[in-house]
Amino acid sequence: MSGIPGLGFKAPAVEGASDALYETRKQIYPQSISGTFRNIKWGLLIFGMLIYYFLPFVRWDRGPGQPTQAVLIDLGRQKFFFFGIEIWPQEVYYITGLLILASFTLFLMNAVAGRIWCGYLCPQTVWTDLFMLIERWTQGDRRDRLKKAKQPWSLETVVEAILKHSLWLMIAWWTGGAWVLYFADAPTLVKQLATFQAPAQAYIWIAILTASTYILAGFAREQVCIYMCPWPRIQAALTDEWALNVSYRVDRGEPRGSLKKGKSLLAAGQPAGDCIDCGQCVVVCPTGVDIRGGLNMGCIQCGLCIDACDNVMTKIGRPTRLIAYDTDENIRRRSVGEPVLKPKIFRPRTIVYMVLIAAVAGAMGGKLATRNTLGVNVMHDRNPIYVALSDGSIRNAYTLRILNQKGFEREFKLTLAGLPQATIEVQGHVAPDESGVDITVSPDQTLELRVLVTTPPAAQLSQSTNVQFVLTDAKTAESVKQKDFFKSP
Repeated sequence: MSGIPGLGFKAPAVEGASDALYETRKQIYPQSISGTFRNIKWGLLIFGMLIYYFLPFVRWDRGPGQPTQAVLIDLGRQKFFFFGIEIWPQEVYYITGLLILASFTLFLMNAVAGRIWCGYLCPQTVWTDLFMLIERWTQGDRRDRLKKAKQPWSLETVVEAILKHSLWLMIAWWTGGAWVLYFADAPTLVKQLATFQAPAQAYIWIAILTASTYILAGFAREQVCIYMCPWPRIQAALTDEWALNVSYRVDRGEPRGSLKKGKSLLAAGQPAGDCIDCGQCVVVCPTGVDIRGGLNMGCIQCGLCIDACDNVMTKIGRPTRLIAYDTDENIRRRSVGEPVLKPKIFRPRTIVYMVLIAAVAGAMGGKLATRNTLGVNVMHDRNPIYVALSDGSIRNAYTLRILNQKGFEREFKLTLAGLPQATIEVQGHVAPDESGVDITVSPDQTLELRVLVTTPPAAQLSQSTNVQFVLTDAKTAESVKQKDFFKSP
């Protein structure tokens, strides 16, 4: 320790102290464990992997000429397909709504059970679990890997390392490949990739995602959770004393000591805790956290330490759940001898999140249920804003963009409301009365039209008259209206 520059003060040397700004990373070798929470994690891992890897191959019939992939981000058509839902670029507010909905859901999960997302559903956790499973299968469990790490390389360890990294790369490659399949027809793209006929962008993105998965799940692991991810720092501001977190029950576990020492203390009439200081809760932790020291940023709330401790308690004949999901309020109440209370899932914080989630989901659902599959946009000419013809009639010009959001050709009727006796001319077709103009729009297309609206000389008009362009589907009677104005001298 160098002291404070410029003040002539030098701090005393401390044995074992280091001038390094950051602590050197210690390799973590988590031990395998079985139990309730480990089984839940396996179930969610398998379920999530199946969805991610095979969803691009699910088919959905949308009619002739339409993509048959159930979930597809079609950059060529500039649309997002999700089963029976089609999202166009101008409907980006649906994507915004989904992001808001995901945020509120994450806040609610944190308020109910802390970092439950991190422990069970986060992609970093899921893929790291899978990579560690392969590591144990190829190189052995914790003790074997610790032993091999201290020994020089041999033919056996080289073969095991090659096998491990080969499997890691295969999973990472398929992870990147599966992501690319969401942007093109999956069976077609798989065939193109296999025959080296796919677009260069596909290979580039697969390489990028393969490398990131391989590095983050194979090497970075807990470093992502502790240093790279912002959520541990955010969630602390969103929790309260009623949130369930993985906690060590100090009142029951302390004073800790070996099993033999605990029996001796009890025989002598002295207090002894249930914790036998076996360290199993630490060696199974994927981030190397000792939960007995209290909550900290490294704990991802995965519950594996609960399984480890329950197994030990069962073996020594003591009650399970020395480590359990518990609330800060109940921990406080136990410390002062007060009775514990049931977790309050429904409280002001969680109710607000639930209401917000319901409101956003309801608004999006309502918008989807009532959305039009056609649209019209009107732009009035600015120069000249109107034209006075030689016979005394007045003409205004507009640019109309008509949107057909269906996968088939549609016939529309364009009419004008609010301006009696006016005629509409669209690309040479004139509507002499209120019957309107017939317009054909191709499937999934936007048609731009030049529209001229003319009033007769005898029309009595104000300087600006509000009008409405009405577009109606000839078959379904679905219609959409767009307001604008008609200018006159």
